[in-house]
Amino acid sequence: MNHAIEVRDLHKSFGSNKVLQGIDFTVEPGQVVCVIGPSGSGKSTLLRCVNLLEMPTQGKVFINGVELTHLDADIDAARRHIGMVFQQFNLFPHMTALKNVMIAQQRVLKRGAQEAEIVARENLNKVGIGDKCDSYPAQLSGGQQQRVAIARALAMNPTLMLFDEPTSALDPELVGDVLTVMRKLAEEGMTMLVVTHEMGFAREVADRVVFMDGGVIVEDGPPAQVIGDPQHERTRTFLHRVLHPEER
Repeated sequence: MNHAIEVRDLHKSFGSNKVLQGIDFTVEPGQVVCVIGPSGSGKSTLLRCVNLLEMPTQGKVFINGVELTHLDADIDAARRHIGMVFQQFNLFPHMTALKNVMIAQQRVLKRGAQEAEIVARENLNKVGIGDKCDSYPAQLSGGQQQRVAIARALAMNPTLMLFDEPTSALDPELVGDVLTVMRKLAEEGMTMLVVTHEMGFAREVADRVVFMDGGVIVEDGPPAQVIGDPQHERTRTFLHRVLHPEER
């Protein structure tokens, strides 16, 4: 069976700034992998390289056994299996929640309006905001907007979901609603690669936790090991700062 994600010797530089320096890892179908680490460690760049929003400087990326970094790769076809949720919600402000979830289905998957609406309503219900179909983004809280963004990604029937710090732009009291949706997806067997600062979520939901620093993977293992009993001093220092901020 193919890995859901396979990354080999991945490097990414922006000019002289080496952001990723030889990343190797895999994600298996149905796994939830959380990537943690300090700001500037390369987490978001790694995620963007996985679906080629950023082109790697060196290395290979495979999704479901298909090499995206190959010169002849059909990147658009491969991306149809990948849902991506960003820090910012990126909703169209002039469209209702329903229309925001319908538009990519119609344009990319060529679904008719009736089918796209049925799928959109199903997925808005799934993320707990089926009653907000006719609301515009400005009428929704940040947490509700992020759930519309998740519904939009799910409506494309992805086999893999990428989350780039999906709760970092939210007020603290709204974070739980989004994490609840993500927990439910994990329980349903969705393959997920999640860049997050939410240590509770990583500890409870992840099958594996990857700790990155300075563009490399420092530790990779089960949450009980990486968060509960880290082997590297750099990991211990980071987690102490994150879990005990009052001591800084």
